[in-house]
Amino acid sequence: MIANVHKAHPWHGIPMGDKAPELVTAFIEIVPTDTVKYEIDKVTGYLKIDRPQKYSNIVPALYGFIPKTYCAEKIAALARERSGRDVTEGDGDPLDIIVLCEKIISHGNIMCEAKPIGGIRLIDGGEADDKIIAVLKGDEVYGQFNDLSELPEGIIERLKHYFLTYKNLPGEKAHIEITNVYGRDEAHEVILTSVEDYKHSYY
Repeated sequence: MIANVHKAHPWHGIPMGDKAPELVTAFIEIVPTDTVKYEIDKVTGYLKIDRPQKYSNIVPALYGFIPKTYCAEKIAALARERSGRDVTEGDGDPLDIIVLCEKIISHGNIMCEAKPIGGIRLIDGGEADDKIIAVLKGDEVYGQFNDLSELPEGIIERLKHYFLTYKNLPGEKAHIEITNVYGRDEAHEVILTSVEDYKHSYY
């Protein structure tokens, strides 16, 4: 067998999964123990330091993106329809995903299989910036949940608080608004719409 000597680009080279959107591959960039925010460099595919976490607001679960997705015109149109806000465009990134799990995962730059159960629609400076909420496949605690409505309210509030404050910087006012919190069916719709944006932009 000949080994693949080339590293696949996490955004463009990793399959989303044959069972998407019910079960998707997630590429995890940061974990709750990280004191620095990492993100994928779009050109090279390597993980890079975005910024130090200046405050105690740490990511509450595994955080990354769904490969071969993109948030552009179709995601913006969906956000306009569902939120009633003047959404100008998608944020120009792959679709974000946060994955709930019981175990401590010590580092990012990994892949996992995740079951989307809902999402949070953020509007960030006029851009659509959806966050898909998922549970780790086979997780003993969170794996039983199939829809966001089944989660304890405290977990949802923690996620909302994080996304409303995670970009706050000293002396700057963030322009972030949560317009919708939605369940599994709409999460699937958002994922498939982001796939359409990806195909339009990269195929």
